[in-house]
Amino acid sequence: MDNTANRQKMLFWGCFIALIATAFGFIIRAMIIGDWAREFNLTPTQQGEIFGAGLWPFAISIVLFSLIIDKIGYKVAMIFGFICHVVSIVLTVTAKNYNQLYLGMFIVALGNGTVEAYINPMVATMFSKDKTKWLNILHAGWPGGLVLGGVLTILLGTTSWKMKVLLLAIPTVIYFVMLIGQQFPVNERVAARVSYRDMIGEIGAAGLFLVFWMIYSELSRVSGASTSPVVFGAFLASAFALAVGITLEAGGRPLYVLMLLIMIILATTELGVDSWVTELMKPAMGAHAPWLLVYTSGIMMVLRFCAGPIIHKLSPLGTLAVCAALATGGLLALSAAPTAGMIVLAATLYGVGKTFFWPTTLGVVAEQFPRGGALTLNAMGGMGMLGVGVVGTMLMGNVQDRAIDVTLQQRSASVHEQVMVEKSGLLGKYQAIDEAKLQLADDPTKVMVKEAQDGSKKAALKYVAILPAIMFLCYVGLILYFRSKGGYRPVDITATDA
Repeated sequence: MDNTANRQKMLFWGCFIALIATAFGFIIRAMIIGDWAREFNLTPTQQGEIFGAGLWPFAISIVLFSLIIDKIGYKVAMIFGFICHVVSIVLTVTAKNYNQLYLGMFIVALGNGTVEAYINPMVATMFSKDKTKWLNILHAGWPGGLVLGGVLTILLGTTSWKMKVLLLAIPTVIYFVMLIGQQFPVNERVAARVSYRDMIGEIGAAGLFLVFWMIYSELSRVSGASTSPVVFGAFLASAFALAVGITLEAGGRPLYVLMLLIMIILATTELGVDSWVTELMKPAMGAHAPWLLVYTSGIMMVLRFCAGPIIHKLSPLGTLAVCAALATGGLLALSAAPTAGMIVLAATLYGVGKTFFWPTTLGVVAEQFPRGGALTLNAMGGMGMLGVGVVGTMLMGNVQDRAIDVTLQQRSASVHEQVMVEKSGLLGKYQAIDEAKLQLADDPTKVMVKEAQDGSKKAALKYVAILPAIMFLCYVGLILYFRSKGGYRPVDITATDA
């Protein structure tokens, strides 16, 4: 028993540090995006695209590995994730342009997805009787990594951004050393002898349609395909999903499909805002802006370690509903906060609100769809990363570009014509500031543009506050749905298959 307990302890904390590594990449990217913008002349939308590249490929690796991970084993996935992290570090520090930065972010996201492909089902298996609690504790590693990585990045000060990227190597080497010699457990779905066919049937045609449509749409955009990625991607995803549905006679669980859609909004609310918050708060907080993300991450870390009693008191869905309401208020307050002190208060509200979103959603999925094994659990996380990577971060950047466009048109048509240039992206054509032209402008023009940029940042936060409000309504609906069925209860896979 002691050996088993020690093995579980080493596995859990190895997974915890692996999640810290994924957070290091995120926080470092968020804090040095301004350096990249200046060095590589990036527009806000292009910055959003790079943020997205560090997120959406997560879905490719987490979904693909979830389909085969029970065959190849968790250790193979761990080694692949480690290789991705090392390669991404090398590519990023040697980058010379936007495309090379994008590739480095793409590969680190593949590694991050692979990490969650094995840590989530492994922890759900090891703690099968208390999944939501332990998934919340596991995912305290994410904000913990944001705090640690953020503090280290800030302490490096004006050191080259390349040195800051190298910080990712620290947790990467540690988790590899901790996990490489361990014996990994068998997933609870496999142990319960639920067939691979039944696992696929849990996500069903509808779930597969959503996941593969979004994956294909982004791959088409990145590759520059001439055919509309949305239309053609929808066609391919529909054909694939229909084939699966007919073959398995499984259209998909409506509750699971609904949670996939909510996950897109959830991820944008949490990770989309976190990606941008340092830049968004610079007009009011200046050089202290990076500490805001570190502060809210510290709140998340502490509260996730205390998740058990909170979730027991409110229930998983009740916890999600309360968090959505708090996040809505926090984002609205951030968008209107006039001083650094008010920003900190608003950020506290937002930080508490976003705390339990991601791990509690994974806990609900693990408890309600255990027959789906690693696939239903990890496809949920994959859909979240797809949503924020494909649409969320880009949307926030695009809101800023369009707000600047409107403001400058209203204030001075000549300035608008002087500094703006037409761009195109997934969200269509838009007008953005050409940094090269702006550098040649006179001081009054630069001041006007700076004022427009500062105003656009608050507009982005006010716009995104709509998303957690939608989530709140969805969670209330789910609470009423489960109440009509006698209350929320986890599904016991052993009892079900007996």
